[in-house]
This record gives sequence, structure tokens and C-alpha cells, in this order.
Amino acid sequence: MNTVNNPEQTNIAFINDKSPILDLTSNDLVASGINVLFRSESIEDGRSQLSALKTLPKACIIDLDFHDKNVLAQLRELKSKYPNIKLIAHSDIDTDETVKSLLGIGFESYLLIGSDADDFKTAIEGVINDKRYFSVGIAKIAQEYYTYN
Repeated sequence: MNTVNNPEQTNIAFINDKSPILDLTSNDLVASGINVLFRSESIEDGRSQLSALKTLPKACIIDLDFHDKNVLAQLRELKSKYPNIKLIAHSDIDTDETVKSLLGIGFESYLLIGSDADDFKTAIEGVINDKRYFSVGIAKIAQEYYTYN
């Protein structure tokens, strides 16, 4: 993983509601050399923190209630305001509707709950290099989405 050795390419951020799983993942990523610029619990707080940064993260890992239409609208605004930040979803939701909705917003990768730090590193490296990464459980949905869109 060449990008892990280059801190400029490995600046990331987290926007997630309280998740002990992502706390552990964040610690593992930091230990592997990835720089976590900030962690926030809401999109509004994340936007505020992004606006204060001189250097934006390359990727943002987001774990929120993707069933909430307000969250989806806020994510569209976030992607519109920061189009160069690659979005990685982390969720236990594996329904066609939710996955395709997030891909339509512009998410580059989608990791299901249970993904380990290596999966996150692979997804981060992938999106930084303009590639996508999907957990096995939703890969077929993503393939179908990109085939028809």
C-alpha cells in the first residue's frame, strides 16, 4: 500500500453517530499511519469542521441512519459543497434502495458492519486512487447500479 506511507494522501475524516466499532477502526487506522483529521457525530458538525480545515481529507467515512431522508438530503449537500472528498459508507443496511441511493449521491465505497481495518484501508486506498470498493454483501447491488447508470 504505497498511499499509507504518504500522509498527504491518507487524510481522512469520520462522520458517524456514536459507534464503538468505528472507534476501534479509527484507532487501528491511525496506528497504520492514516491521519484522521476529525470525527464528528453529525453532518452539520462535519461541515463545520471541514470549513475550518486548510487541507481537506481525501476521504470521509460516514456511518449514519441512511433510512433518514433528512440525512440523505444533508449528504447530497455535503457532496455538492465538497465534491472532491471521496465518501465511504459504513452500515448494516444492505437493501437495494439504500445502497443505490447512496451510490446516486456519490459514495465511492460501501463497507458493511463487520468490515475490519484492512477492509477500510483497502477502501481508502481505492477511493484515493479513483477506484471503488464494496463489501461482498452489496457488491452485486453496486454492479447492477453501475451497469444501468
